[in-house]
Amino acid sequence: MQAKYSLMRRRVVIALGALPLARLAAASEDIEDRRTGGPYVPTPQIVVDEMLRFGRVGADDFVVDLGSGDGVIVLTAAQKLKARGFGVDIDPELVEQSNAAAKLRGVADRAAFYVQDVFKADISKATVVTLYLLPDMMLDLRPKILGELKPGTRVVSHDYHFGDWQPDDEYTWDVPEKEAVNGVPRATVYLWLVPARVAGRWRLNVAPPAGQTYELTLKQSFQNLDGSVTGGGAKAVKLTQSRLQGEEISFAFPSGGDRHLFRGRVAGGTMEGTVQLAGGKGSARWTATRVRA
Repeated sequence: MQAKYSLMRRRVVIALGALPLARLAAASEDIEDRRTGGPYVPTPQIVVDEMLRFGRVGADDFVVDLGSGDGVIVLTAAQKLKARGFGVDIDPELVEQSNAAAKLRGVADRAAFYVQDVFKADISKATVVTLYLLPDMMLDLRPKILGELKPGTRVVSHDYHFGDWQPDDEYTWDVPEKEAVNGVPRATVYLWLVPARVAGRWRLNVAPPAGQTYELTLKQSFQNLDGSVTGGGAKAVKLTQSRLQGEEISFAFPSGGDRHLFRGRVAGGTMEGTVQLAGGKGSARWTATRVRA
């Protein structure tokens, strides 16, 4: 009995001693997944085609694929849609394979692949960015996406999203069993439009026939807007119908039992567009200049 107890105790001690090593291995795996975006999983062609369709990719686009794997997204964009672009991946073999495929398909002048950390890639030229990375990596990349891409840039992801930055659109559909990823017979693609930065105070000028100047205050959480406007000595009134899609902005505020409806475009520290005047009094041009961020 004593011998049996000693053996059992020894096994328990060995097992307990292995726990820190197991935790260390799990932590190392988590760190590696966070660095690499997870193990390489090929994106089925049916999903690639849907990502490019959902991102409205065309011949005038420059596509950047972060974590490009076998390069299929950029290769398809270049071959089928005549777009240009590049992919980055930290696996040299996959990058070599992708560049070889670009030559074989005759698109090496429009599609290139580089061994690079996705966090260090220059994505500023992109009109479309594509991703298929694990959730932690998506969240880690979010500041780069928001900070380095031009407003209006389309960002398309397969299966994973950016947390509380809600997509502008998403689509889920059933896929054939042979095209299923990790045995899951459904796929989801998400689309975001990088929002212009509009938070702060603006001086809003409405041209004749309205001929009015207002102070516009905007609060922003990604593409979601809130705010108020003051003018003509009146107290602040809350904006309604506020919307931001890339560089396109719209908002309204009440006037005389009706409302003025503004639609326009943001360009850095200025905005301009057309306002539908309250009471059916026609329309007028409007401009706005940032006073303070």
